Amino acid sequence: MNPDASFAPIISLAPWFDTPAGAYARAWEQSRLDELTADIFGYNAVQIGLPLFDTLAANRMPNRWITDSSLPSAEITGERQVVVVHDFTELPFATQSLDLVVMPHVLEFSAEPHQVLREVERVLIPEGQVIICGFNPISTWGARQSVGRMTGAHFLPLHGEFISVPRLKDWLKLLNMEINRGHFGCYAPPCATEKWLRRFSFLEKAGNRWWPYLGALYIVQAIKRVQGMRLIGPAWDKKRAVVPSAIPVTNRMKKQRDRHG
Repeated sequence: MNPDASFAPIISLAPWFDTPAGAYARAWEQSRLDELTADIFGYNAVQIGLPLFDTLAANRMPNRWITDSSLPSAEITGERQVVVVHDFTELPFATQSLDLVVMPHVLEFSAEPHQVLREVERVLIPEGQVIICGFNPISTWGARQSVGRMTGAHFLPLHGEFISVPRLKDWLKLLNMEINRGHFGCYAPPCATEKWLRRFSFLEKAGNRWWPYLGALYIVQAIKRVQGMRLIGPAWDKKRAVVPSAIPVTNRMKKQRDRHG
């Protein structure tokens, strides 16, 4: 299989977030991610894919990286450290070396979502956390996308295989990862213009109260459990930071690019 093939759908997702519906979704996700990551402590945090998002902006860990299939521009990454990988199913981090992994719309646009999850489980420390963002197929946006597949009038990115929360929960359970928090959002119907999305903004509060599982987007937070082990208190304050071996290589690549730029 061409190693770059699995990234094409993820790359095609980015322009969608520049649309009115995409901007609406991105604003909700960023707000929730800031809330979730602000109080997760440790040493090493990684965002997988979609560098236009800064999912770790509110997090305070000393080492925060982003992995992608190519080196994003400095304009996008800012001060974040970048690790370039060719395949999210083979992450360049040591086993049990990360405290937090955030995946914005990675599984649903990956050719091998199960293997990506297995890799995340491998690199997380016991009691480490993963946060997953996804489109909810059981929503008005999901219904609109299903119709669009038949008519050719797609509302969401074309290549996504959207994963329901119950299905994702089963996948995580098989890896001994326990969901401890979940959020649904974006209850406006699938409108293509900012004007109509604003008109339906009143549905956010109503949706959260009356039909919370029908939001267009979800964010799931899960903890890696290890049988016979349950950490008591902030064990991270006794652990030395583990710098993944891929980082020096990436830094050299970035310096070379800066010299030739």
